[in-house]
Amino acid sequence: MAQKELKEFIDNASQIYLSHLSLDCVVFGFHDGQLKVLLLKMKNSDRWSLPGGFIKQAESMETAAIRVLNERTGLDSIFLQQFHVFSDPGRSDNKEKNAHLRRAGIAVPAGHWFMQRFLSVGFYALVDFSTVTPQPDAFSDDCAWWDIGETGQLILDHSRILFKALEVLRLQLHYQPIGYNLLPPKFTMPELQKLYETILGRKLDRRNFHRKILSYEILRPLKEKRQGVAHKAPQLYSFDTIKYQKALKEGLGGI
Repeated sequence: MAQKELKEFIDNASQIYLSHLSLDCVVFGFHDGQLKVLLLKMKNSDRWSLPGGFIKQAESMETAAIRVLNERTGLDSIFLQQFHVFSDPGRSDNKEKNAHLRRAGIAVPAGHWFMQRFLSVGFYALVDFSTVTPQPDAFSDDCAWWDIGETGQLILDHSRILFKALEVLRLQLHYQPIGYNLLPPKFTMPELQKLYETILGRKLDRRNFHRKILSYEILRPLKEKRQGVAHKAPQLYSFDTIKYQKALKEGLGGI
């Protein structure tokens, strides 16, 4: 977005969006055995942030989150979960906000809509890494994937938001399946186990994992094997979408 368009956005935001409310999105992907998170590089800066946005006057919170994520990823259908409200009085750091606006060539007066205190609703999304087309927003120069352990200190309280989302995702493993939105349509059992281990941050016993995950009956074995691997070609699986959705609603035992 050009500087003129960004200024128009700032000037007209109070007529378009709700006051005091924003949302921040933690977009998780999985690639090359690493859990990834989608981040934005702030304009003319080396600081990074989570994707986020505001809620239009006639929008629900969920509709706004879907819109923001579509703008950042290019995806229409996304697994999305609201996980926390961030309301610390000090989270809206006006000094840092002003610094970001100055780098974008914009100045706003004290008391401006953009400088007010915002409560932010956190959403996390699970996406297939290979399907995402990252797009920066009005306040950023770049949008890119980062390894979850290499993000460094993000702007404002975004590091706290990120690690709260990761904490909730780990808890989800105890009662809901994970993988359908993070893995490609066909995958091996070692790839699924690696996903679980990466999220949990610990090793899992191979035999116990296989036995337990198969007991949920959410996987469908395919008449195919992974080709081009150094060792014995592993069995390929896909998720049984009907049983997977049932497990999301009814829950299951943890890994």
